[in-house]
Amino acid sequence: MSNKVIVFGNQKGGTGKSTLAMHLVVNLLHKGYKVGTIDVDAKQGTFTHYIENREKTKRENPEILTPVHSAIIENESDSITERDKENLTRFGEIMYQYRNFDFIVIDTPGSETSLSKIAHSFADKIITPMNESFVDLDLLVRIKDVKSNVLRPSIYAQMVWDQKKEKAMRQKGSIDWIVLVNRMSNAASKNRQDLEKVLNALAPRMGFRFIKGFKERVVFRELFLYGLTLLDKKANVTNMNMSHIAAQQELNDMLAALNI
Repeated sequence: MSNKVIVFGNQKGGTGKSTLAMHLVVNLLHKGYKVGTIDVDAKQGTFTHYIENREKTKRENPEILTPVHSAIIENESDSITERDKENLTRFGEIMYQYRNFDFIVIDTPGSETSLSKIAHSFADKIITPMNESFVDLDLLVRIKDVKSNVLRPSIYAQMVWDQKKEKAMRQKGSIDWIVLVNRMSNAASKNRQDLEKVLNALAPRMGFRFIKGFKERVVFRELFLYGLTLLDKKANVTNMNMSHIAAQQELNDMLAALNI
């Protein structure tokens, strides 16, 4: 495949995966790329609802760009073999439909599912958002203290490593894993400094890159209702203020750090 598969994944909800995914999608669309999106968390469907809201807004603002979107309902058969086979078939059919697209962006659930593991194994890039908290870090790796003494990897980190091996065996490809601290508090704190220090120390040992995302801002909840992003300047749904300007700078910094 010539396209780039970008998976947003974490075994925790509430980290802003769908918001980040939509901003990346719109950035790629504005650059002229053909983008397909997949929601393998169709039961909750936040990413799908975001795109549906965007399509509604597009009816009044035809200049708004939208991706080609698909949502997959997880097969929950009691037979693991049957379940995994059916999920892989459904996922493969959509990937084949998107075979000539430049990018495929996938949102996954905040839990380990068959579809989530399949999506991770096809990724060229995995982006793992986490909140600015050692509680969230604990879902990636168990550490003894802020000196980064590792006790053991988390279930999610182990899953990422397993899917890296799966991809290497199937496609002889590698995965760029990025851990992104998101929904940061507006005020600097010792907690943030300690967390960033630990992440920088863990990154080379665990095989990920560490970057920063967005601060916690009301604007993202406002934009979701319309399916919009900070990049949709012509929409004029919200009045531009200093918070929006600061958020756009955070977006620009994040997109540059993703190196897509």
